[in-house]
Amino acid sequence: MKILVTGGAGFIGSCFVLQRIKAGDQILNLDKLTYSGNLMNLSAVENNPLYTFQQGDIGDVNLISNLLNEFMPDAIVNFAAETHVDRSIVDPDAFVKTNVMGTSVLLRCTKEWWNKLPVEKRQSFRFHHISTDEVFGTLSMTDPAFTEETPFAPNSPYSASKASSDHFVRAFHETYGLPTVITNCSNNYGPRQFPEKLIPLMTLNALKGLPLPVYGTGANIRDWLHVEDHCEAIYAVLTRGKVGETYNIGGNSERNNLTIVNAICDVLDELRPRADKHSYKAQITFVKDRPGHDLRYAINATKMKNELGWTPRHHFESGLKETIQWYLENEEWVQKVQSGEYQNWLNTNYKERV
Repeated sequence: MKILVTGGAGFIGSCFVLQRIKAGDQILNLDKLTYSGNLMNLSAVENNPLYTFQQGDIGDVNLISNLLNEFMPDAIVNFAAETHVDRSIVDPDAFVKTNVMGTSVLLRCTKEWWNKLPVEKRQSFRFHHISTDEVFGTLSMTDPAFTEETPFAPNSPYSASKASSDHFVRAFHETYGLPTVITNCSNNYGPRQFPEKLIPLMTLNALKGLPLPVYGTGANIRDWLHVEDHCEAIYAVLTRGKVGETYNIGGNSERNNLTIVNAICDVLDELRPRADKHSYKAQITFVKDRPGHDLRYAINATKMKNELGWTPRHHFESGLKETIQWYLENEEWVQKVQSGEYQNWLNTNYKERV
C-alpha cells in the first residue's frame, strides 16, 4: 500500500511510519517539522527505499496537490496537528491554523484529486483522520466511558480545534462522498514522545533533580494507550473500517495523574536510583491547576473489538517500565529534543504555577 502520512515525524506518526515500513508499505511522510517533529524518530528508515520525506505544511495548496499527483497514494493518514492542551491555552490561534484550516485545505485538495481518479481507485482510496477523546469533554468519576455516540463537548482550545477538524472530515464524506474514517484515541505513551507530555516530562525532570509538577491534587484521570497499540489499531481501521464511521481507540488503563507520577518514581528508583538513596517521590510538587482541566477521560473501545477484532497488547505497568527504559537508553535523543525552545516552554508554562 502507498500511504501519504502527514505529521509522520511526530510521536504517533513516526511509530506508524516505522510499523508500516517494516510491513512493506511505501510511505511518503509530509511534516512541517515544528518543535515536536523530529527526524531522529525515523533514523532507522531514512535510507529505506520504501520511505520518502517531504518537509511542508498541510495548508500549502500547491504542495499538497503536487504530492498527490506525483505519489498517487492509496490512502492518506492525517496525524498533522498541534496537540498540547497547555500550548493551546497560551496560543489558540496556532491550533486553529493547523488543526482546522490545515485539515480543511488537505481535505479540499484530496477531494479535487480524488474526483479525477478511475472509479476503482476512487472506491478503494481512504482518508484516515487521527483525533482525540478530548473532543468529548469531561467525565465524572461515575460516568460511563466515551462511545462513538457521545456528543462533542470540547473544553480547551486544543479539543475545540480537533472537534472542528473531525466535523470537517465528516462533512467531506457526507457532502462530497470522500471515503473517510476517523479514530478518536485516549492518552498515548511510549518511546519518542516529546517531553512536554506527562510521562517523559516527569521522567526527565526526575533525572535532573527538578520538581515533578503535578496539577492540582493529581486526581485527573486518563486512559493510557501504548503508541504501538494505537498504530496497530489505526491500520486496522484504515484497511478494514467502514467508510464514514468513527472508531474509539483506548488502552483499558485508567489511572489518575498522581498514580502515574508515583509509578514513574518507582520505576526510576529501581532502574536509576538517586545518589542520596531517597525516592524520586521527594521531588513531587503540586502546582496550580490549568484552566478548564477536564477531570476524567475514558474510552469504550468495544466497537474496535467487535468489528475489527482489535484489543491493546500492552499492559500499562510493563509498558511504562519499557518506556522509561527507552529514555534512559537514548540520551542523545533526549539531549537534542531538550532545546532552548523546550526550556522556554517549561518556563512559560510552569513558572507561574509553583
